Amino acid sequence: MKLSVGEEDRKFSFQTKEESLYDSGCSFIAGVDEVGRGSLAGPVVAAAVILPRSYWPKGLKDSKKLSEPGREKIFEDISSHALSFATGFVSEKIIDEINIREATFLAMSLALKNLKIRPDYVLVDGKDCIKDWDGQQESIIKGDNQSRVIAAASVCAKVARDRVMVDYDKSYPGYFFVQNKGYGTKDHRSAIENMGFSAIHRKTFEPVKSYLKSSLSK
Repeated sequence: MKLSVGEEDRKFSFQTKEESLYDSGCSFIAGVDEVGRGSLAGPVVAAAVILPRSYWPKGLKDSKKLSEPGREKIFEDISSHALSFATGFVSEKIIDEINIREATFLAMSLALKNLKIRPDYVLVDGKDCIKDWDGQQESIIKGDNQSRVIAAASVCAKVARDRVMVDYDKSYPGYFFVQNKGYGTKDHRSAIENMGFSAIHRKTFEPVKSYLKSSLSK
């Protein structure tokens, strides 16, 4: 596969950390990322991905910088080439019970535990390492811009969650989940004001929390 000049530069930047780990004796390096922390509805989703050392998905970059069709294409490429790929879903109900921070750790831990291959090193997007993971790991701030496997996990988590929210739009019409994926857009917030909240809205998140409080006080 021939890469553009920009992709070659990004490939070198992304793989520097991973190559040093391979050279130190690691065989299976997993990238972990999550999506959905700030959403008003639906689950938080994490993905864990282990890629072959020589594999580079064409067009790979942070999922937020890709179009939806671009993410879908790269997702299919990654899922067909990955040595192991898994997701972890934590529902809005659990998020309300344990808070979004703990739910995010849980989703990441589930994604890792669902891998068919146990990684010997884990690279995590963000500033915190994963609770309940007893293997070697390292957190990288803005890791989806610095690590190939984290960028791959970013794409996979985003696509997996987006598909769920599109399906939810059929069960809960009127909240524009196809467009907003549960995030607090103007149309989504207006829908909550006009229709109330649905079964998949996070009741500890504003403005749902205030709407629920006002409803109970009437």
